Amino acid sequence: MSDLFASNAALSTDYDASSIEVLEGLEPVRRRPGMYVGGTDERALHHLAAEVLDNAMDEAVAGFATRIEVTLDVGNRLTIADNGRGMPVDPHPKYPDKSALEVIMSMLHSGGKFAGKAYATSGGLHGVGVSVVNALSAETTVEVARNKSLYRQRFARGVTLGPLEELGAVPNRRGTTVSFVPDPEIFGEELKFKPARLYRLARSKAYLFAGVEIRWKCAPDLIADTDIPAEAVFQFPGGLADHLKEQIGTRECATTEFFTGAQEFPDGQGRVEWAVAWPLWSEGSYSWYCNTIPTPDGGTHEQGLRAALTKGIRAFGELTGQKKAKDISAEDIVTGAELMLSVFIRDPQFQSQTKDRLTSPEAARLVENAIRDHFDHFLADRMERGKALLGFVMDRMDERLRRKAEREVKRKTATGARKLRLPGKLTDCANDSPEGTELFIVEGDSAGGSAKQARDRKTQAILPIRGKILNVASATADKIRANNEIADLIQALGCGTRDKCAPDALRYERIVIMTDADVDGAHIATLLMTFFFQEMPDIVRRGHLYLAQPPLYRLTAGGKSLYARDDAHRAELEATEFKGKKVEVGRFKGLGEMNPQQLRETTMAPKTRSLIRITLPQDYEERAGVRDLVDRLMGRNPEHRFQFIQENASRLDEEAIDA
Repeated sequence: MSDLFASNAALSTDYDASSIEVLEGLEPVRRRPGMYVGGTDERALHHLAAEVLDNAMDEAVAGFATRIEVTLDVGNRLTIADNGRGMPVDPHPKYPDKSALEVIMSMLHSGGKFAGKAYATSGGLHGVGVSVVNALSAETTVEVARNKSLYRQRFARGVTLGPLEELGAVPNRRGTTVSFVPDPEIFGEELKFKPARLYRLARSKAYLFAGVEIRWKCAPDLIADTDIPAEAVFQFPGGLADHLKEQIGTRECATTEFFTGAQEFPDGQGRVEWAVAWPLWSEGSYSWYCNTIPTPDGGTHEQGLRAALTKGIRAFGELTGQKKAKDISAEDIVTGAELMLSVFIRDPQFQSQTKDRLTSPEAARLVENAIRDHFDHFLADRMERGKALLGFVMDRMDERLRRKAEREVKRKTATGARKLRLPGKLTDCANDSPEGTELFIVEGDSAGGSAKQARDRKTQAILPIRGKILNVASATADKIRANNEIADLIQALGCGTRDKCAPDALRYERIVIMTDADVDGAHIATLLMTFFFQEMPDIVRRGHLYLAQPPLYRLTAGGKSLYARDDAHRAELEATEFKGKKVEVGRFKGLGEMNPQQLRETTMAPKTRSLIRITLPQDYEERAGVRDLVDRLMGRNPEHRFQFIQENASRLDEEAIDA
C-alpha cells in the first residue's frame, strides 16, 4: 500500500542491470503470495487447506483413494492424509539428486497433471498448489506410504531441511500425509484456521464425489462453545442430490421433486452432476465446481446449465401453448433458485491460480448438451410438475418485464433532467449505460464537495448523506420507507429492494461507500453495509458493493510523502520508509479536509486507489452465519450486542496493549 501512495520523488533514478532481480525456487511465492493464493487474509489462509485437500480428492476421483482424513490440531497445524498411491519417491529423471517428492514440494510447475497420464481429470493443473503451501508454511512434513515402505521429508518456508528418509516397512498403510503450519510471517500471528470453515470444506468435498469417505478430526480446545464436532465421518451416496435435500430442508418449492442427475460426456471427456430446486421464498444460492474445485464466480459450465434450463423451459412453454414463454430469460429461471453444478473435465482452464472462474470454452457446450435432454424429460414426463414450474418462472418473467418498463421510464426522466439536482443531492455521471460507472456514497456535504471536484465526471457519481443513516436491522418496514436518506439512496440506485430488487436494473456498475477513516466513518460504513445486506443482498452477492480506503495520515520527510490508512500502517511506514528520520505527520479529520487532488490520487482514481469488495459467501451455511452475525450485532436485541462485547473486549484490550 505504501507503494500505492508513494510520490514519484521516492523512486530511484538509477535503473541498470543491478536493478533486475531473479527470484529462484519458491522465493517468488513468499515475495508475492497474492499472485498464488489471492492475498494474505483469512480466505488465502484457507486456500492453502483447499490446495492440499484437492490433491487428495484428485486421488479419490482417479479411483486410487477411498478415504481422506482432515485433522486440525492446536498450534494451527493441519494434517490431510489419503490412502491413495502416494507421491513418487524415486529419483527424478531430470534431477537425479532429488526425489520426485522433493521436486513436487519445492519446485513450481512440477506435478503429474500436465500430460494427463497420471490423472484423467484433476483440480491441480499448474503444478504450483502444494509447493505454494510449502513456501507459505513455517514447517511442512510429508509422509508417503508406498510399496509397503514409509518415507518422510521435512521443509520450512519452502526450504528442504534434509534428504528423504526411509522409516521402515508399513505393510498395511498406503498414501500421502501432508502436515503443515501456515507461516505467521506471511499471515500474521493472529490469523488461524477456522474449524467451522474447514469442517464445511471437508463436508462439501464428500458431497462432490460419492465414492470417498472423509474423516474429520479437531482438537477439542479449538471448538469449545461451538457446535462443530471433534470427530465426524462424511460419505454421501446421493452426491449433490443429498446436499440439496439437506440445504432445502422444510422450505416449500415450486415443484416437490428436485431436478437432479448425472451424465457422462461423450468420448470420455468427463461427466457432469447437477441438483436444482426452486424455493417459493428464497434469496437462492449458487454452488459451482470443476473437478471438485469451488468456482464461486461460475464460468462456462454455469453458462451451459443456464442455457439448458432456459431453452428447456421455453420449449416446454411452446409445447403447452404459452406463446409468452419465448420471452423467458435465464434470470427468470435461476434467480432465487438453489443451483448446484459439478463437472469433471480434462485440462480445465481457470481465470487465475485461485480458480474462482472456469473459462474452458468446451464446458458450456458439454454441460448444455448433457443436461438439456434430462430437463426436457423432467418437464414433460409429468405435465403437472412441468406446468407448475413454468407458471412459477413466467410469474418472475412478468415481474421482470414490469420492472424493466418502469426503469426505462425513470431512466429517460433522469437522463432528460441530468443537469437538475436529483433527490439526495445526487450529482450523476455523464454515462447513460451502467458499464464502468460508479456511485460514491460520501458522508456530509463537505466531503461531497471535495468528491465532486475529484471525480471523473464521465463515470463517477456522488451522493452525499447526512451523518449516520437509519439502522435498518432494528427498524420497522414503515420506518425504513419513511426515511429520506434511504429513500434517496434507493431512488439513486434504481433497482428496488428486497423481493423486488432487480440487480440488472442497477444504474451503476460499482457502489463505493466512502466515509472518513475514523470510528464514526466505520460506524456509518457498517450501517450502509447492513442496509445493502438486508435490503439488496443480490447487489452484494454479485460483487457491486465496495469500501473505499481513504488515508488517515499524511507522512512527510525529506521531500518524500506517503499516506497511511490507520495507526498500524503509520507505525509500519515510520519504521520502514522513514526509519531514523524526523517525520511530519498530518492527520485528516475527514474527507472534507483533503483537497480534490489528494482525494483523487489516494481514494478515487482507479489506477492509484485501493477498494475492498464486500461480498456474501456462496455457501448457504456460511451465508446463514453472516445473517446471524448481522442480526446479533445490528438487530433489535441489545443483549446480543452486549454479549458480543463481553466475549471480545478482552481480545481488543490485548491488541491495544500489544500496539
